[in-house]
Amino acid sequence: MDHPPGLPATEMSEMRRAILGLVKRRGSAAIAELAGELQVSYEAVRQQITQLHREGWLQKRVERGGERRRVGRPQGRFRLTAAGDHLFPKHYDMLSVELLDAVAARSGETGLREVLGELADARVKEWKPRLQGLDLEERVERLRGIYLEDDPFVSVERAENGALRLVERNCPFLNVAAERPAVCSLTVAVLSRLLGRRVVRDERFQDGDGRCAFRILEERCTDADPFRFETERGHASH
Repeated sequence: MDHPPGLPATEMSEMRRAILGLVKRRGSAAIAELAGELQVSYEAVRQQITQLHREGWLQKRVERGGERRRVGRPQGRFRLTAAGDHLFPKHYDMLSVELLDAVAARSGETGLREVLGELADARVKEWKPRLQGLDLEERVERLRGIYLEDDPFVSVERAENGALRLVERNCPFLNVAAERPAVCSLTVAVLSRLLGRRVVRDERFQDGDGRCAFRILEERCTDADPFRFETERGHASH
């Protein structure tokens, strides 16, 4: 069976991957069309489609009207959901790196710092109301959701000296950050401003630590402090 590259072979049967590949190429497809293309029974495809629909990879649209659809039940056609489309290879990381490079090429490092500063301002503005009235430890705990609500891959640790650390085990920007560490400085700046303390990253995915750990220091800073892009020790911005 023909199926698209990039779909997880260990998680999906060959038929299910073939169905998704055909729907992707056609834009939408009916069960009968898929059965004919794959040369399998209608019922076999229907069972797989039902499961794919239940799991959120496909959505159904019922076509009504038209000369050929006046008699009988309306035909259901299936298309990929947004989640289903993301099963196929994407190149967002490459685009992000190219955009960062384009900004630096046009405006220099100063221009890149300004863009990152604007991004930091937006993130601080979004999160600041959520942290009002909380003490430091409560703010750190709340910021576990800075990337994803109820993120299971971010935790709060307390070192032997009592210092708090925000630890992430799944960086959503890892591929970009590996190429352009400037995006990591953005996270450090946002955390510093939201917590009112200087934050340093003392463990890094880029160094093979398998996680990033942001340590909150005693040194205070304020949200009014201007964003300053500072390349982390041992890491260049390009």
